[in-house]
Amino acid sequence: MARLRAALPRAVGRIVADYEDHLRDERGLSAHTVRAYVGDVVSLLAFAHGVTGVEPQDGVSDAPEHADGLACLDIGVLRAWLARQRDEGRSRTTLARRAASARTFSAWAHRRGLLESDPGVRLAAPRPHRTLPGVLRTDEAEQLMRVSATGAEEGHPVALRDHALIELLYATGVRISELCGLDVEDVDFDRRVVRVLGKGRKQRMVPFGLPAERALRTWLRHGRASLATADSGAAIFLGVRGRRVDPRTARRVVHAAVASVPGAADMGPHGLRHSAATHLLEGGADLRSVQELLGHATLATTQLYTHVTVERLKAIHDQTHPRAQ
Repeated sequence: MARLRAALPRAVGRIVADYEDHLRDERGLSAHTVRAYVGDVVSLLAFAHGVTGVEPQDGVSDAPEHADGLACLDIGVLRAWLARQRDEGRSRTTLARRAASARTFSAWAHRRGLLESDPGVRLAAPRPHRTLPGVLRTDEAEQLMRVSATGAEEGHPVALRDHALIELLYATGVRISELCGLDVEDVDFDRRVVRVLGKGRKQRMVPFGLPAERALRTWLRHGRASLATADSGAAIFLGVRGRRVDPRTARRVVHAAVASVPGAADMGPHGLRHSAATHLLEGGADLRSVQELLGHATLATTQLYTHVTVERLKAIHDQTHPRAQ
């Protein structure tokens, strides 16, 4: 993708850079999300300008000389680009995401005066197949916490960190990027809540329970100091070299811990987040509360992200419907 981006006409490349700055600085999207959006836009603009990304011969760019902006970007180009993706065997989910990326970009370009009209409003895409991630049963979640606590009993700093990390993930349902970004001052032990900086740099307060509090206090008192260095800053969770723990490390920790639970589906932090939301709903939490806890902008996202068991729905029906009995 870097080679393809470098092969874009110079003026188009500047537009892509401006759009990248907008996503990162104005919308506050994560680095991963910015890369995905920009990658889709580079693919679209390269298609629109006939850029292949292949090393040109004799130092001559493979882009047409007249290609100097977005004038060629219309609904026909958008549809042809998606059709090319479909013919290459892209999944419905990928097509839906790339269509959304194109609509977001064209709307931004129109607002900036780079397009006379917004062709993205007419772009349709197939609905993605939505598959729910695996979810732990409540007994499996309890066993996961017991296994994690047993590993921490020896007092090794990394084991203490891993136990606190897993407890807090399951207790709050936060995203792994949110957890790794936590600082010590983000935790209010008196009220037992943690301040989380979510997508779009939106803050929210998420409560956690006594087991997570105990694990977190033990880590901060007896484990963190052993790993902390001058580079640690205020980060709660640290890697073995003393810097803020990397999300990839946290994912490996969760995968390894879940693998120790017999019969549990393989899952990472996203699975713990989904498990926490599901168990909240099964315990009687309303969907709006779960939406707030998870940091979703719309209730529709929460409805897709969580599911309620048939038993729970039957129980609600039996308790509330006048003709249930």
